Amino acid sequence: MIEVAVRGDATLGEGPTWDTSTSTLLWVDILGSAVHRYDPGRGTDSVLPTPQHVGAAKPRAAGGLIANLRDGVALLDADGGQRWLVYWEREGLRGNDAAVDGAGRLWAGTMRYDTAEGGGWLARVEPDGAAKVLLDDVTISNGIAWSPDNALMYYIDTPTSRVDVFDYDLATGSATDRRPLCTVEGSPDGMCVDADGCLWVAVWGGSAIRRYTPEGKLDREVPLPVSQPTACAFGGPDFTDLYVTTAREGLENPEELAGSLLVLPGFGVGLPSTLFAG
Repeated sequence: MIEVAVRGDATLGEGPTWDTSTSTLLWVDILGSAVHRYDPGRGTDSVLPTPQHVGAAKPRAAGGLIANLRDGVALLDADGGQRWLVYWEREGLRGNDAAVDGAGRLWAGTMRYDTAEGGGWLARVEPDGAAKVLLDDVTISNGIAWSPDNALMYYIDTPTSRVDVFDYDLATGSATDRRPLCTVEGSPDGMCVDADGCLWVAVWGGSAIRRYTPEGKLDREVPLPVSQPTACAFGGPDFTDLYVTTAREGLENPEELAGSLLVLPGFGVGLPSTLFAG
């Protein structure tokens, strides 16, 4: 059963992440320049404005957040302070989806506002701020996730209509041997991996999230009351609640729940996310 966690009107809701340190769910409105923190225990959703469009925000081990902003990756302190960890401003470019690996590194993607082909990249950001671009011919950098044993990294560049897989070395952060895992009918957006190693993919424009096995086989599709789901993540005390962010961007007649945060209680078993180590 689908429930409404936060009834809202986010232009481009994205990036749900369960913050284990506070038992809350972080999510962003990219074009609204806002980081949301939903507390299911209290039923509240607080909002932290950001100085730029924000593609993703993740909790830090040192407290506060790390955010993939328009012009780079920034550390946001609990008291409102901000400092750049990586600054890579380019005209017409912004940060998009991001994820933290099991060693506490941030993987941050970018895209052009005009979605020009090959205009973005995917970079690995170390806790000390050292950054390296691993993919430099990306159009719409979206879902990033890892297998439960951290031996594989999954990645979505939306216009390819694929989920790709890499061999992953957690000790070094090396991602090698990129290859297709599966083709996704429609436009795959954000994703997460559950405790069984299956991938849950939000399908932009497809009014659904889909579950793929580690072998890339579609084994479940969940219809949603919105046409533009953007990403999903497991949360709650036992990581059994599946949260889904949604968007209103570009819709002439948006659905009633477009831009809201949805939740499917007791829908599976997920894995705890890792805090950024910086």
